[in-house]
Amino acid sequence: MKYIDEFRDGELARNLARHIAAAADPARPYRFMEFCGGHTHAIARYGLKALLPPNVRLIHGPGCPVCVLPIGRVDQAIRMALEYEVTLCTYGDCLRVPASNGLSLLKARARGADVRMVYSTQDALALAQRHPERQVVFFAIGFETTTPPTAVAIAQAQALGLGNFSVLCCHVLTPAAIIGILGAAQIQKTQKTPAAAQTPEIASAQAGAKADPQGGLALDGMVGPAHVSTVIGSAPYEFVPERYGKPVVIAGFEPLDMLQAILMLVRQVNDGRAEVENEFTRAVTRQGNPKAQALVARIFTLRPEFEWRGLGTLPASALMLSPAYAGFDAELRFPLPYTPVPDHKACECGAILRGVKEPRDCKVFGSVCTPDNPLGSCMVSSEGACAAHYTYGRYQDLGGMSHPEAHRP
Repeated sequence: MKYIDEFRDGELARNLARHIAAAADPARPYRFMEFCGGHTHAIARYGLKALLPPNVRLIHGPGCPVCVLPIGRVDQAIRMALEYEVTLCTYGDCLRVPASNGLSLLKARARGADVRMVYSTQDALALAQRHPERQVVFFAIGFETTTPPTAVAIAQAQALGLGNFSVLCCHVLTPAAIIGILGAAQIQKTQKTPAAAQTPEIASAQAGAKADPQGGLALDGMVGPAHVSTVIGSAPYEFVPERYGKPVVIAGFEPLDMLQAILMLVRQVNDGRAEVENEFTRAVTRQGNPKAQALVARIFTLRPEFEWRGLGTLPASALMLSPAYAGFDAELRFPLPYTPVPDHKACECGAILRGVKEPRDCKVFGSVCTPDNPLGSCMVSSEGACAAHYTYGRYQDLGGMSHPEAHRP
């Protein structure tokens, strides 16, 4: 298939792996975090770690939108559906995220809650139009990729005068999460990013950042997200090399994309450079999508702070509806106070999302916690590190066996 098969060519993949092995200095480690959950899935599916030299390590990051959703936000959605009897719409993966008291949205539906799976915000909007007698709430999650469609739905609802449509907004921001990962304590030790290079999100997050109680993670560079970058562009990552001295290479999702990005990171480290480079030039520009950005800026504003699973409460790291669209804010229409809830004591999702542990480090991985019976959110979405490792990587742990569905280059 055009634009797909050529990025999965086995011989080219092996050739890139040889270049990485030749470029990597055996006397030093290379620790690169793939921020995006789609990258985590691709790495596991295509067995890319097996192609890399042992001193080039890939570390999972917090880029799975379902995984970073804290239990308290799921509880809030469940209570909204049960106590206010709204029709709650959301994406499929959200339905199975474990919440308090053994519940999930799917289990709440079994108890009588009107919970619907939708494929897009337009499905929820159409449902509100068909049933004006019902209050329809869209449970909006995700990074900058899924935020513009939510903004479109809110703008359309206002234009249509839909008084029975609202949004429970849990959209989060990539730059703030990167700041949390790299360690807020470093902010005070480095030169401030020039104002011209800052987005409002980055400036606010840096100004309000506190020392990371979880401790920082030693990284040599980052593989920048693909879909997010098509919206925000590559410019918002420029604070990473300027402030933290770490290179970033934005990569597509295919195996050759990932291997090329890793090679580019190795070369930057070897050269002592720290820059933002773009491997995914066929889809990502420096400016991103200005129309999408303008729409999001009109509909949303920054939350002062937001709790993330694994990363704790990060300042200026999420969005809420701006005052002009507050009438469509489900948190105002159906007031339910947010209550933080700790993760299950046996679950290591938080540490895995911070990159300090891997799925196989979790004692309940693959036994008590499976995709059919997830104990934590990292086992729910296909982009979650635990789900990806369960589907593909665990077979490599058992002596290099290949999973029958793994399509290795």
